Amino acid sequence: MEFNPAQKYRKLPTVVLAGRPNVGKSTLFNRLLHKRRAITDPTPGVTRDPVEMDGFIAGKPLRLIDTGGFKLERYSGRGVARDNDEIDSLVVEKTLVTLKKADLIILLLEAGETTAEDEEFIELLRPYQNRLIAVVNKTEGGRREADSWNVLSYGFEKVFMISAEHGDNVGELEQEIIKRLDFSAVEEAEEEKRPIRIALLGKPNTGKSTLSNRLTSSNASIVSETPGTTRDVVEGAFSWKSHNFVILDTAGIRRKTKVFENIEYYSVNRAIKTINDADIVVLMIDAQEGLSEQDKKITALAHDKGRGIIMALNKWDAMPQVKNTFEAVSDRMRFLFAKMEYAPIVPVSAKDGSGIDKLLNTAIRMYGQLTTQIETGRLNQALERWLEENPPPMGPRTRFKVKYAVQSSANPVKFILFVSRPHAVTEAYTSYLRNKIRKDLGFSLIPISVEIRASAAKGSDRGNARGAAGGRERTSNHRRKE
Repeated sequence: MEFNPAQKYRKLPTVVLAGRPNVGKSTLFNRLLHKRRAITDPTPGVTRDPVEMDGFIAGKPLRLIDTGGFKLERYSGRGVARDNDEIDSLVVEKTLVTLKKADLIILLLEAGETTAEDEEFIELLRPYQNRLIAVVNKTEGGRREADSWNVLSYGFEKVFMISAEHGDNVGELEQEIIKRLDFSAVEEAEEEKRPIRIALLGKPNTGKSTLSNRLTSSNASIVSETPGTTRDVVEGAFSWKSHNFVILDTAGIRRKTKVFENIEYYSVNRAIKTINDADIVVLMIDAQEGLSEQDKKITALAHDKGRGIIMALNKWDAMPQVKNTFEAVSDRMRFLFAKMEYAPIVPVSAKDGSGIDKLLNTAIRMYGQLTTQIETGRLNQALERWLEENPPPMGPRTRFKVKYAVQSSANPVKFILFVSRPHAVTEAYTSYLRNKIRKDLGFSLIPISVEIRASAAKGSDRGNARGAAGGRERTSNHRRKE
């Protein structure tokens, strides 16, 4: 079967990268996929949640999974943690589950003498010997190769010496991976309706990973009371009411002054960048703590990108069950952040599942508005009514004429108004028209952008409109391809 990189496939063979911390698993993950998907840093233990991604290696489609560094001192033969380090124990547990479902395991070791921990890890992987490839990393320029050949004494038929950072001998490893995998079950995936992509953002410990796991009916994200557990973006998928969703679980975002480690810096930046990859941002807010300045900044970023925004008041089950509590909390949030009056507020409990149906129903309605295209004729008929209801000012310096309007793009939703004197259009009048568009044309739940442009010479306004509409179509097509 010939595989086409432009085609999507299912039933892919799974390759898992495993090893102790700081041997270069995430660097190799990025190298094999030719993408900077996993966070890399010299600090041991950067990766915690398994990071997985479908891609092509040597022309063949597969699923690659990067696991957290396996600290064997956290693990006993019965799968019980030896100490109280909760995060390391959870990472170990997650790695073990991932290894069991692998079609092929790449055991990554570091160049030099084999450590006692390496030996114990190799022994732990004995049951998987027939689907294991031994790889020694950081051998650029022949560095420490002489000592590294000793890996063969542990029963491996061959060992690959590579440099994930520089790419040395990675091509040979790719060929070995493909040779060891069975692609006979791979099938072309049917064309599916584009999923609704939701990014979970918010401060640390607001329940993002708990909600992600509940929605995907999995334990893909490690959940802990320790703030900052999630580092990479963990992607999951699920279906609900005939709609497909993709959930992006992100690292908790703290104020810049409180971010001291490189790892957290990269995690926070990766989280913020997911706004570009999402249709809707669900801002997770601890209901007992309320809206913070940091929440406002996150929401402002999403607003500026034109993303749908849902404010999820999580841990609502712990709030006092008093009449009108939700109304009081909502009113305070609206008062503190009046700019976001359009954004729905939904009380939820990621822990017990209450409010999830309303959250998803809201997301479906919101996505419908984000992808709505208003016909130019209908838009301009509505524009005439709005101008009659509230005509532009008629003073000699404040006079302007609104000639035409087009919707230039959907998701994000943008409109262009062609006027005779753009500099005379006040923000107040622009806000009036923006509010009319939102209320009368069905954009009540989302941010919309209104751009004021100068109309061209007489007779060419419609040409401008057609050009803008063409841009809208190109933007929409590009969005669909993504």
